[in-house]
Amino acid sequence: MSRHPTLQIHPGRSLGFLVLGASLHDVLKRLKAQPHLYPTIDVSYSPTQPLVAPVILNLSANGFRLRFDGPDQRLRLIEILDFGKTQFSYKNIDLVKLPEEKNSPAADSEQPSQHGPVFRHVYNRIMGPTFPGEYLAPSEAAGPQTGLYILSYPGIAFTFPLQHSAWSPKADFVSLLSSSAAAPAKSLAIFNGASWHEARQDLFTRPCLNPRSLALSTKGKEYQPDEIDLVNVCGGGVVELHRRSSAPFRIVLGETTPQDLVAELGPPDAIYRKNDHRLSIHKPRRRDQRASHGSYGASPAKNEDILETDYSSAHTTTDDSDAEEDADQRDDDQGQSTAKCFYNYFHHGFDVFISYPSGASPHFPHTNPLVHPPTAPKALNHLVATKVLLHGNVPGSYPFNRYRRSRWTIDVDVAGTSKPMDSETLFTSLSAELRNIWKGNYASEQAEKATQNAIVLDRDWGDSPGSSYEVLDGWEESGQAQKRGSLTQEGSGSGTTQIFGFPGMLFEVLKNDTYTDSTSLFI
Repeated sequence: MSRHPTLQIHPGRSLGFLVLGASLHDVLKRLKAQPHLYPTIDVSYSPTQPLVAPVILNLSANGFRLRFDGPDQRLRLIEILDFGKTQFSYKNIDLVKLPEEKNSPAADSEQPSQHGPVFRHVYNRIMGPTFPGEYLAPSEAAGPQTGLYILSYPGIAFTFPLQHSAWSPKADFVSLLSSSAAAPAKSLAIFNGASWHEARQDLFTRPCLNPRSLALSTKGKEYQPDEIDLVNVCGGGVVELHRRSSAPFRIVLGETTPQDLVAELGPPDAIYRKNDHRLSIHKPRRRDQRASHGSYGASPAKNEDILETDYSSAHTTTDDSDAEEDADQRDDDQGQSTAKCFYNYFHHGFDVFISYPSGASPHFPHTNPLVHPPTAPKALNHLVATKVLLHGNVPGSYPFNRYRRSRWTIDVDVAGTSKPMDSETLFTSLSAELRNIWKGNYASEQAEKATQNAIVLDRDWGDSPGSSYEVLDGWEESGQAQKRGSLTQEGSGSGTTQIFGFPGMLFEVLKNDTYTDSTSLFI
């Protein structure tokens, strides 16, 4: 049996199954499914700028590191740092020959070599001739003895330590790297670009050639639905899904059926039926609902059905008419609750709540209704999509890596709105823009001020009703832990979040009041 797993190197594309452009969610899911091969996975990120700075997966036990961009969370760079932990090959030629027999006494007593391939092996047997590379002089902190020579090929680059005293810009690099002044390669990089010098200029921002899904990157015959690139929130209950290679698909809340979703997005990864009723205390009474008909609610408490996701009322013995209404409501709920459910699309990054239509979602004020015309709701006895939950997959959040990151933008053309409103916008700025858009369109001044209030959730409590909001089945299972800006496979992340409400939308904001971890759209 082989002592080390073998990973094939494909310049500009992949290391084994790890394909450039793959999503952080897909890669982590695949790695964690093989703990015997990848026992240690350290996830590092910036606690203050989790959606700006790169996210890094360090697999020290396997000798390589993966770098993902922050906004889209896609694999941009693969770095091999230790050639003695895994058998790396290129076109079935080993970069460094490692011990093969797992139970061999000689193999057990011999430590794997920490050195990479020598220049002659790379230049003559593995890759072949190439253009001169780039020399990096040693820094003062590292000492004046050794610099680094980066030898680039399309999609791959080797880094060789080179004695600074031997370096000369006029010298032949082949002779320099073949001499005793050069050491074996200390690292290798796989990237998308003609050379490392070119690729590093826009490494984390250039368009990705490969899909986010590892399943779509393979040549399997099984059908895979097209992936979602961007979610465009149009207002009026219209959610436009822009896909990688197919035409956009519109989810119209109150109209799109479960059959439409399956036909366009594929079957859901899971179906969740929620049974939590503890947030029903926040739900308005029926008479209050009739009295406030036609006005826009703002606070999360008034939109309790989004938090609760079940239509249930609190029972009281002080008002007989209320009690009768509650009894009628419970009877209705018993007949409908089994049909209501969430379609969980983990690989797309969102959930869709399936229930019976209850009304129309508000349009953004002062917008052209002809751009996104209102739609006629389905019959009340037909199941349709009534809510969409978009997940941010922010590193450090409690549900990190349960879903792929879903990027979204709010499509509104209102005078005075100049700043972009998307999934990378700080919530303080996003909230100010939305308050400006809806200013003067609330039922009262108190309702407008309610947009600044929030419901606080603590998802670290496994029995907290906060889990009702996300309705994610299995959150109480072991997840990731946040510690000093990095995640490990044990424990759970930061669970304290706040829920802010606007007409037709809810935002779950992280503890530092900067980024939204999830966004809900409803009618």
